[in-house]
Amino acid sequence: MRPLIDPNDPFFRRPATRWAVSLFPLGWAGFEAYLGSYVWAALFAITGAYAAYMLLWKGPSA
Repeated sequence: MRPLIDPNDPFFRRPATRWAVSLFPLGWAGFEAYLGSYVWAALFAITGAYAAYMLLWKGPSA
């Protein structure tokens, strides 16, 4: 089964793209929490954490 985010996809070749895709949902989660929408904040935080794990921690295979 293919992962939801494939770190070997050519779209994620540049490190700046991997960081942006990881940090944008986390920043949006903070914005939603600031507005008081805690369910949306949790969903975006989970999405950002998964993206960070797949793209930054695990990263593309050599």
